[in-house]
Amino acid sequence: MFLEVITPHKTLFSGEVTLAKFPGSDGSFEVMENHAPIISTLGEGQIKAIELNKEVHFYDITGGVIEVKSSKVIALVESAPAVESA
Repeated sequence: MFLEVITPHKTLFSGEVTLAKFPGSDGSFEVMENHAPIISTLGEGQIKAIELNKEVHFYDITGGVIEVKSSKVIALVESAPAVESA
């Protein structure tokens, strides 16, 4: 599935992933290929994205919103200062 993580200032991530985990306002949740369409608010926490090549990325956020539709995920987030790869 295609994932975009966007702040008001820049795009943090844009690419194909096998799994993405988000800090939802009511608890964390994961999204995989062919997930049901949703729109949700995000709370403070960390987004985890696993690329097709198994590379893992983490993005610290303070909040935002997410839309999942037709195997495309767009996360509009606030304050994501640090990016790590594992």
